[in-house]
Amino acid sequence: MLNFYGREFASRLLIGSALYPSPSIMQTAIRASGAGIVTVALRREVAGGKTGDAFWSLIRELDVTVLPNTAGCRSVREAVTTAKLARELFATSWIKLEVIADNDTLQPDVVGLVEAATILIKDGFDVFPYCTEDLSVAMRLVEAGCKVVMPWAAPIGSAKGIVNRDALKLLRDRLPDITLVVDAGLGAPSHAAQALELGYDAVLLNTAIAKAADPVAMASAFKSGVEAGRAAYEAGLMEARDFASPSTPVIGTPFWHAVS
Repeated sequence: MLNFYGREFASRLLIGSALYPSPSIMQTAIRASGAGIVTVALRREVAGGKTGDAFWSLIRELDVTVLPNTAGCRSVREAVTTAKLARELFATSWIKLEVIADNDTLQPDVVGLVEAATILIKDGFDVFPYCTEDLSVAMRLVEAGCKVVMPWAAPIGSAKGIVNRDALKLLRDRLPDITLVVDAGLGAPSHAAQALELGYDAVLLNTAIAKAADPVAMASAFKSGVEAGRAAYEAGLMEARDFASPSTPVIGTPFWHAVS
């Protein structure tokens, strides 16, 4: 079971709620994914008016855990304020913390991220920080009190998959007791499987499902990819090597020589 701040979930797939062709497709895709946690942007709720109310009703019908996020925040003050508003609106201490540094890559401001996480944790929040794959940043977030760390595989919406496998593997090796979630940049179910094969506890994605030609079918495919990756990790993957190894033993094999 997946454990987030003392709560257990059967699915290791977290899913976003934005960018779908329609609210009904979003709802059906989330059900098909099997996800128990759905991320919701506070700004969408605040700015949506009656539309936002209708959207929130659809989310409630899914019977999932909502993980509000601070998407779009570009300063510590803005992120902290947004998190506090989210706590009031969604009645949860959970927050996916984003502090963005660059508009083109949407790369996290790792300095501001650590500062904001520290402030929010002291205020009673359970923080899910979106960060890069940098080990030093992850360690600082853990020191601040984060029990979950969410490094990207690649920039948000890029669909490149895991760009720096060695760095993600190092994070997993060095933070064995921390729940790690690959967040952002996954474009195919095979990418999700690779993350789980590395020992990551879960993946979070949105665009790859919402922007697929068939979001519902893609959600189901990602569900299978996550399950396959976790099963492979638990089964024990063989290590890659630089030389061949015959699958059929040759010791004791008779060799016949033609007689001229």
